[in-house]
Amino acid sequence: MKMINYRLQTEIENIKQDKQAWFKQYIVQVLESEKPYHAKADYIGLSIKEIDNKIDYLTADIKEMTKIKKSLQNAKAVALEAMASVLGDYGIDRIDGTAISSITITPSKTKTIESLKVINEDELIRLGYFTVSLDEEAVKEAILTNKGEKELSQYAKVINTKEVTPAKLKVNYKRGASTDESTELLSPANTQLAA
Repeated sequence: MKMINYRLQTEIENIKQDKQAWFKQYIVQVLESEKPYHAKADYIGLSIKEIDNKIDYLTADIKEMTKIKKSLQNAKAVALEAMASVLGDYGIDRIDGTAISSITITPSKTKTIESLKVINEDELIRLGYFTVSLDEEAVKEAILTNKGEKELSQYAKVINTKEVTPAKLKVNYKRGASTDESTELLSPANTQLAA
């Protein structure tokens, strides 16, 4: 993993939704710089790619750590049961310590879990063991027709809400692009686009 962050990458990593003015101004400086347009595109795209690389790296680490955590939790549970069994065999239910208060053995518990196995669903329904619920999709479809709107408008209304998704930049990467190329383009000498 690359250990040096370049200016645009750092700005992206620290941007906040309510504080975009500085970031936008920096992008304007990049776009108005004297560098060729393809260098500007590479600078922006490869900075975003570095963020993607960090996200992928962290995702893999989180997955691995989750696996290790689960393994440690399982090992601890097995060890606690084994130690309780050994201490129980010696008739010990408590040991006092100096660095810790004490070690105690919790008694084993038996828990009954109830579950229902249905043998004849149709007969149970005939006997009245069922529920009726509103089919909201059918109501919505019906109310959108002229006949349904007249019939159902006093009982239900279709409410339209608008959700605006802001425009976002999308970087289209070349397949098999060399990481050496991105390192060269993002070297400190090449990142002074706004100078």
